[in-house]
Amino acid sequence: IITLILLGRVLEARAKGRTSEALTRLIGLQAKQARVIRDGRELDIPVEDVKVGDVVVVRPGEKVPVDGVILEGTSSLDESMLTGESMPVDKGPGDQVIGATLNKTGYFRFKATQVGADTALARIVRLVEEAQGSKPPIARLADQVAAVFVPIVIAVAVLTFGLWLAFGPEPAFTKALLNFVSVLIIACPCALGLATPTSIMVGIGRGAEYGILIRSGAALEQARAVTTVVLDKTGTLTKGELAVKEIVVSQGGWSREKFLQFAASAEQGSEHPIGGAIVRRAHELRIALEPLKDFAAVPGHGIRATVQGQPVRVGNLRLMEVDGLKVGRLEAEAARLAEAGLTPMFVAVGGTVVGIIAVADTVREHAREAVSALKAMSLDVVMITGDNPRTAAAVAKEVGIERVLAEVLPEAKALEVKRLQGEGRRVAMVGDGVNDAPALAQADVGIAIGAGTDVAMEAADITLIGGDLRGVATAIQLSRATMRNIKQNLLAAFIYNVLLIPVAALGWLNPILAAAAMGASSVSVVTNALRLRFFTPTLAA
Repeated sequence: IITLILLGRVLEARAKGRTSEALTRLIGLQAKQARVIRDGRELDIPVEDVKVGDVVVVRPGEKVPVDGVILEGTSSLDESMLTGESMPVDKGPGDQVIGATLNKTGYFRFKATQVGADTALARIVRLVEEAQGSKPPIARLADQVAAVFVPIVIAVAVLTFGLWLAFGPEPAFTKALLNFVSVLIIACPCALGLATPTSIMVGIGRGAEYGILIRSGAALEQARAVTTVVLDKTGTLTKGELAVKEIVVSQGGWSREKFLQFAASAEQGSEHPIGGAIVRRAHELRIALEPLKDFAAVPGHGIRATVQGQPVRVGNLRLMEVDGLKVGRLEAEAARLAEAGLTPMFVAVGGTVVGIIAVADTVREHAREAVSALKAMSLDVVMITGDNPRTAAAVAKEVGIERVLAEVLPEAKALEVKRLQGEGRRVAMVGDGVNDAPALAQADVGIAIGAGTDVAMEAADITLIGGDLRGVATAIQLSRATMRNIKQNLLAAFIYNVLLIPVAALGWLNPILAAAAMGASSVSVVTNALRLRFFTPTLAA
């Protein structure tokens, strides 16, 4: 009996060991060595000895040892081990790098900003460990059942012993004792106790492999019941960075390149995001910029400057009117662009309005695919934003969302979530900024974009490390798969106990077989939980 019980424990321990494989892999991502510059010399030191402020050298094919900011050099980094994003990310001076990511091509130097337990990888490992050890409500239910179940089993075992001793055939005491032991062994609620934590460990570990950080077992369980997903616009559905979307040239003799050259040259001195978008577009098209003179920003309207000796104006209709410039038929064109959710900026050169440059926030890659996946799961998708209805409607149309809550002030976002909950909905809120934190906390499940602020991630139940919105659908599907797995485990454990206790009490099961059956039930529950290691999300095309 003892041999069979120990064998069952060994098999169970081996299977349980595999539940934390994801965590082991995460820990194994950490670089062991770092190359730092100290006193003008390059030194190879253990990664534990790197200090904040150290200048670290990374060559092609090496892992980034700690978090930091690039000082010089450019490269392409593979961040898939942390974010789940397969495409390498281009990095240059001023960009952040994350420890444990792989440098693919270039050579660069960076300044260490987070080391040791403060690195992104260390924080992720810590969160996964805490989450895997947490109990969801369904686990507490299993504990409550076990608390009632154990006294009942002891009572049944004692009753079995008494009945066999009183009415059983000779040797009555021996048979009564064997059946008493059989009932106790077969009723051991090991499988019941393993049913939930093993699935939670594997599920949260699998989520980490997809770049989804789930903070607790409760969050994993709550996500299953979500009926409505509320998506913030700026920084969540969109990148929060303006880009040139359309160029309209109305004057003859002007090519698009020459038109953009004058506009971008004038905007060189601007710190406004619109000016930055125009200059960035010129750089992308490899258009050489001309020197500018007499630059002046007109707050709320645009800029004035001199390029190649000619006065240049880039701004809204009000700036053109103030400077006495006629926009003519371009006013109707500007209205059309504004209707489409773009921000039109008139460009005038030498006293003539030459055309319009329209800019807009860029929709995140895969945003439309993510919305389609959520709809395919029969979830209602709502967009919430502080933007005007026209701009909001244009972004919503682009990503395929029908219901839009526009002109919602930051402090009112939590109230809108509460109102949706008042309609009987289970709400998941997806956001990235400080202004989203109250709404993330109010929602049944708060999901933060990893590229967002620390405040948002602190308030959220789930964090998408790489910022890929498809992770929202993946997290909900993983939650559903994990809860389904837990229910299978609980059902199997419960049926096993309910069916075999009477068998043991009637004397049809000797203690040796009972020990083998008990071990088999525990191993089967853990093995079923391990199936979650092969979970793969299904995303609508």
